[in-house]
Amino acid sequence: MSPLDALVREAVDTANGASKQGAPIFRGEAPPGAPLSCAEAEAARVLQICNGCRYCEGFCGTFQAMTRRLEFPKADLHYLANLCHNCGACLHACQYAPPHEFAINVPQAMAQVRRETYTTHAWPAPLGALYQRNGLTLALALAASLTLILMLGVAAQGSWQELMWHEPMAGDFYRIFPHNLMVAMFAPVFGFAVLALGVGVAGFWKAQDPGALDAPLRGPARAEAAHLALSLKYLGGGHGEGCHDEDDAFTERRRRAHHLTFWGFMLCFAATSLATVYHYAFGWVAPYSFSSAPKLLGVTGGVALTIGTAALWRLNLRRHPLHGDPAQKPMDRGFIALLFGTAVTGLALTLLRGTGALALLLCIHLGFVMALFATLPYGKFAHGVYRSAALLKWTIERRQPLRIKLTND
Repeated sequence: MSPLDALVREAVDTANGASKQGAPIFRGEAPPGAPLSCAEAEAARVLQICNGCRYCEGFCGTFQAMTRRLEFPKADLHYLANLCHNCGACLHACQYAPPHEFAINVPQAMAQVRRETYTTHAWPAPLGALYQRNGLTLALALAASLTLILMLGVAAQGSWQELMWHEPMAGDFYRIFPHNLMVAMFAPVFGFAVLALGVGVAGFWKAQDPGALDAPLRGPARAEAAHLALSLKYLGGGHGEGCHDEDDAFTERRRRAHHLTFWGFMLCFAATSLATVYHYAFGWVAPYSFSSAPKLLGVTGGVALTIGTAALWRLNLRRHPLHGDPAQKPMDRGFIALLFGTAVTGLALTLLRGTGALALLLCIHLGFVMALFATLPYGKFAHGVYRSAALLKWTIERRQPLRIKLTND
């Protein structure tokens, strides 16, 4: 046995709470009385072994933060899990990955803990658990239900025939839903989403306070965290060449798809925000021309969002099963479906706003948008918020003295 194998075997025995006499390797079953779930216990086992090997130490912030610890309590596990970007590089580099008896799979262990993060910190908690079990079905059912409610409301003012095809309104959707009514519908949903996400990430942050920084270091720590989050540096696979999808080949597909999705969403949000400024600050009432800033931002964002979510859906279907948590796929696909539906219906509404299909398309689009915002705190969108918080924790922590003391010195 090589010195490295001996060191890792010792880490395995430590993780298992076993003697060095060949006790069976523990895999994901919490020891009696342990305050960890099965997923958390498996992640602790994996990280304990990784801490003995450290071959992947330079790959990403997860491993660098790991080396600053000797033990992995619940809060640390959730922090490290949300630092992980699931690029798969460590799995493909690991000599102890399946089918080795140690069965080290960091991406999968971290993904399972992240799913528990969303449930643990969800507010109200029952909604988080419901969405994770039936993410795709619930997302589409909610979008369809809200669309039907809106259609019933419109049809009550006229007829179903007028809803399906009416006289062109030159894109004036306020004739269908007055401005104040739209604000009354969306403001509570958006406010609730912000509140629920805020409560969740506040609990996540307080669970493990990274400590205070001197004033001169606060700005650099925040700037670095923003750079890591916006550039998706850790989707570079630890070497900058990209992630793994279904095999050992490096590819930038996931990073590009995430960038298109994120920036597409932000452009659409900017378009809505700017239109709000136009309405209240300048009294410029929609509809706006195709050359206006809100329309240019919205169309550009819609195209980017459509391409990005379609690419993410394809990658989700092709991803190797060892790279993530199969139980999280319904939640992932539900979020992707709502984003894709929002983008496609928004583009269709823009292109066909001068036709008699305006009312029907508006109901469908608003149904998807309301469903998206209603599920934001409990779906895959939350991972961006928790990951950003974890990145900020890391940039703060790495600027602090190492707390581990292995000797009396």
